[in-house]
Amino acid sequence: MTDAIEVYVDIGDKTLLVGRCRYVAKRRGQSSVFEYADTWLDYADAFALDPANLPRVRQSFYTRSEKSALPGAMRDTAPDRWGQRLIRRAFRKTGDERTLSEIDYLLAIIDRTRIGALRYKREGEGNFDHDIGRYQVPPLIQLPALVDAANAVQSNTETAEDLRLLLNEGSPLGGARPKSAVVDNDGSLAIAKFPKADDDRSIPHGEVLALRLAKHVGIDAAPARVIDVAGRPVALITRFDRRDGQRIPFLSAMSLLGLEDGDEATYTDIAEAIRNHSSEPTKDLHELWRRVVFSVLIGNLDDHLRNHGFLYDRNDQWRLSPAYDLNPVPRQEKARELTTWISEEGPEADLDLARQAAASFALKPNEAEEIIEDVSTRLNGWQDIARQLGMSVTDVKIYETAFEVN
Repeated sequence: MTDAIEVYVDIGDKTLLVGRCRYVAKRRGQSSVFEYADTWLDYADAFALDPANLPRVRQSFYTRSEKSALPGAMRDTAPDRWGQRLIRRAFRKTGDERTLSEIDYLLAIIDRTRIGALRYKREGEGNFDHDIGRYQVPPLIQLPALVDAANAVQSNTETAEDLRLLLNEGSPLGGARPKSAVVDNDGSLAIAKFPKADDDRSIPHGEVLALRLAKHVGIDAAPARVIDVAGRPVALITRFDRRDGQRIPFLSAMSLLGLEDGDEATYTDIAEAIRNHSSEPTKDLHELWRRVVFSVLIGNLDDHLRNHGFLYDRNDQWRLSPAYDLNPVPRQEKARELTTWISEEGPEADLDLARQAAASFALKPNEAEEIIEDVSTRLNGWQDIARQLGMSVTDVKIYETAFEVN
């Protein structure tokens, strides 16, 4: 099967053709070839969509992998595991039993909610929505129906209407948990993350707590709050890849490093990418190290490379995005090891390892100690913020085992 799509990017109020991608799926594997459009290469404000995989030059870029045949920038805009699950079921509901390709998944997302600024259509198509319907992004008032629909999917009892609601889901930033794109009361895009029936603690409360605490300790983090939906907690997280209604190009750390799912890298590797690509490297290096300290102290252990992002700034340069997908992990659920190691010294969530690596983040030893002291001090009494969010006494006790502070 061969498929070809045109790739566009929104720059301010303009939608510009960036290039074309031809995708080939065969029994033995899949591959793609991408070429920039001449008009994009000649455009004064053009930039490389993906510095590691798609430098801005006139040539063909081939991608072939057992995991993904899409270049990193495009792969970042594709649906996650939850989204793929919904798309497969929606196609089956229409009687379409074929094996779906990465392009099928990519184009099945509602365009308005796609992460970042990339947009796709096949040649000759008049708009950017495809295949399984052009839906409206649901307002907050529909959250009860969305939670019920997500529960139905998890119990394999969903209807076509359940899938229709949830497929407004867009492309949230990674993960397998149930979620949906929604329009907040002020008209901004947000991601609603739902509880699961088999959760033994409130995951929505835990994530919002971590994001609130991140802001509290001086980290740039996505705004978030907990909403009660018929007695069920839902985390509502504001999208940071939109500004004044305009899209902002996004890259995961995985893509900026030229890696794919399953590949390993360290925070010091991300620091090197910041040195090479950031328009304000020192600020981003200090910010990233503060996040390392914060993750160690709150037990944010699922910090894989998709959970670190960058937003396009200017002149082919990128800035560290607001922090997202922060989740304290109770000690009984996982050993205190970071998914992304601090350095090559080991996986332990350990402040001494962070101290040893501080120079890689443009920090002197005394500056590093000041950040550790600042974050630790501000985290004292985190339980008060947890209670303000409505976290139960039982959940506070469970989450206490994730924290290394009082």
